[in-house]
Amino acid sequence: MSSQSSWEPASVVSREEVLKLHSDVLAMPDIPIHVREDIFRIHALEMDWDIGVVVYEPKDIRRTPAGPDGQRVGVFLIHGGVSDYKSVDCIARPLSEKFGIKVASMTFPGRFYLLDPSRDWPGEVENSDGSARTPLWTKETHITKDQYEIVQDSSKRQDYGTLVSLAAKEGSEFYHRMAAWPIAFEEAIKETARRHLPQGEFSIYIHGHSTGGPFAMMATQRVANIAGVVGYGTSPFGYMYPQVSGDNWDFPFNRLRLRTWRDTARYLYEAMKDKAIGLPMLIELTFERWQKSKRRPNFKAEDFVHKNSVKALEAAARAAAARLKLSQKDTDALVQRYLGYTRELSGPGVKPVPPFLSLHGINDDTVTLARCHRSLALFAHLNPAPKVRCVSIGAGVHTWSYTESELPHGIATPVAKLWHDAITNGFFLP
Repeated sequence: MSSQSSWEPASVVSREEVLKLHSDVLAMPDIPIHVREDIFRIHALEMDWDIGVVVYEPKDIRRTPAGPDGQRVGVFLIHGGVSDYKSVDCIARPLSEKFGIKVASMTFPGRFYLLDPSRDWPGEVENSDGSARTPLWTKETHITKDQYEIVQDSSKRQDYGTLVSLAAKEGSEFYHRMAAWPIAFEEAIKETARRHLPQGEFSIYIHGHSTGGPFAMMATQRVANIAGVVGYGTSPFGYMYPQVSGDNWDFPFNRLRLRTWRDTARYLYEAMKDKAIGLPMLIELTFERWQKSKRRPNFKAEDFVHKNSVKALEAAARAAAARLKLSQKDTDALVQRYLGYTRELSGPGVKPVPPFLSLHGINDDTVTLARCHRSLALFAHLNPAPKVRCVSIGAGVHTWSYTESELPHGIATPVAKLWHDAITNGFFLP
């Protein structure tokens, strides 16, 4: 049933068109859906890892549409750098409730809060006793404060404020986990796809928001039935990041960055910078929003893939290899596997990078339309070069959750319609 399509997305979707898309989607009848969790354990580099996935699908599976390739349509969501599956719930629901698409939303390893049914993280990110929030890589794994030191770094203060990180002590459980998590991330993606969007039944359209983008890109060549990347504020391959952003990330692999009120301030300023409000109100809004935001994980190990920190990735691979007592040959292979996470795979028999539809909110100052345009020349050098389209959306900021009076559900419903149209009109056909 596969045939090449000449359908192309518009390069610009005006605000008026965005508002119409929003209204059109809301007017569609709801499809009854079932939302469920799947928590499973994988084994990677001789460590256990608990992975949390939330699945959205029609109660009547016959409502799930087939794409132009004859396979059922499945969307695989990977959230961004500060959060967990809850940050992309707003896009998962319209995809399933309005279009019947099955959605698997995977939380980064260590970020699914396994100890409470609400999945909200309790307490503070930083505590007065010198302890801080740390990943929950398995339900039983608890990182204690004797396993790290708190490091403050002002080298990127102009953009990020003071960076606060936990430096894992060599030889600790924390250190070994920080060295091993990239493999767990890859294996978690593969297992999620196998369990919920299996080859032979589904074509997968994968989305990674912001930091999730490079992991979605990485997955495209490692999961056979990923047919394309559906983007909104989606970063490209990690090696492209410093070239399109001018930002380098030269920190040791054992540093877990804490996300604090400073990050809330960054994103809130993006949304409010053109509004007629004063600094005191902006500060008040920042701390009001932080009270909600701190329920999300607010720690980040994944910068090293996201921002092409190849020295840190090599050091992490060698630390993992030393723990496992690998031979020199196997150590070198592990190093290459880690370094491969930041860029495309190449060579005979390698699956090509599939098409990428990259949507950008007009007020997104983080993963900007300009960065997408700068990445086009880099994608063009891939062999074969994938189809990549950069689309400007006449509303929206970087975060999915931002709403306004004319878009009370945010940008997610228009984006869901644009993704659906691209899939059904054959944009992702080879």
